[in-house]
Amino acid sequence: LTGVPREHRAYQYLLAHAIPGDPRHVLQTFDRWCYHCEHLSCWVPRRVLSRAGRIVERLLAERAPLRVLELGTYCGYGTVLLAQGLLPGARLYTVEGNPQHAAVAEKVIRLAGFDEQMVELIVGSSEEVIPRLREKHGLSKADFVFMDHWKRCYLRDLRLLESHQLLAQGAVILADNVLFPGAPHFLQYAKTCGRYRCRVHRASLEY
Repeated sequence: LTGVPREHRAYQYLLAHAIPGDPRHVLQTFDRWCYHCEHLSCWVPRRVLSRAGRIVERLLAERAPLRVLELGTYCGYGTVLLAQGLLPGARLYTVEGNPQHAAVAEKVIRLAGFDEQMVELIVGSSEEVIPRLREKHGLSKADFVFMDHWKRCYLRDLRLLESHQLLAQGAVILADNVLFPGAPHFLQYAKTCGRYRCRVHRASLEY
């Protein structure tokens, strides 16, 4: 009725209630909006840290990656969650194909206190962005990849990362929602190609 997209309404709520520069409070405020106002697919709620959230935090703590790639920024919720778990000097590259969502995500990321030196938001389809990550954005190899974009693109983009030699030795690839709504071809490839040790973690839907 207002003509304002719900992602923008969520950001307006963040501006009014979140503490700038405090990523945990930004995420908690996002959760309050999604629980009580409008649902957004913001990956994993932090009110009661989900199993998926614990997996991410554990992997970041164990691996201490210096170069992280996120495919599917949406409103920046997962980006903030990833960025707050990184060590000083680490860099996160996040790719979003929808310019309207990217505009909101940019504001959310900066509101949480992460500058462009730590988090670079790249607007464009993953199919177009991945081949130029090294030349245009300076990402030689990723230590940690988080996939949460179109499920039908998971396998294609994994193969692109492989063919452009963008995966560091021992890199972690974390893909959300491979069972529901599902990415069966990606899952089959990861299990059978012989390049990866594959583990499926079961988690609940957000909110």
